Amino acid sequence: MAVRKGSHSAFSIHLHFVFVTKYRRKSLTIPMIGRMREIFAHICVKTKCHLIEFNGESDHVHLLVDFHPDNNISAFTGSLKSASSRILRGEFGEHLSRFYKNNVLWSSSYYVASTGGAPIEKIKAYIKSQASPEE
Repeated sequence: MAVRKGSHSAFSIHLHFVFVTKYRRKSLTIPMIGRMREIFAHICVKTKCHLIEFNGESDHVHLLVDFHPDNNISAFTGSLKSASSRILRGEFGEHLSRFYKNNVLWSSSYYVASTGGAPIEKIKAYIKSQASPEE
């Protein structure tokens, strides 16, 4: 994947996110997942990120994001989850009320992992192989 450039940096940060519905209830539908793709893509654009891939099942979703280093992962995740929950509850409230009594959609936890690039062992070996300065 391409390296992006900022005013004083070059970066390639790809993050894999998984968001799980509250109580792992199978509350997501195909139209909801389609709408979520739009919401997540919009938030990514506003935060200088790119939604590379997105898909989901009835109780969780996966996102692959080309992440911009100006962002904080926790705050970015909060934006994705809160905006999608608010909008989906507004648009699909009748459906979601069958699964949740409160205004919730997502579990408070999430999974995120960096992805792409060389395997960790290769990077560790590369760093160890760097020449030390001479005295």
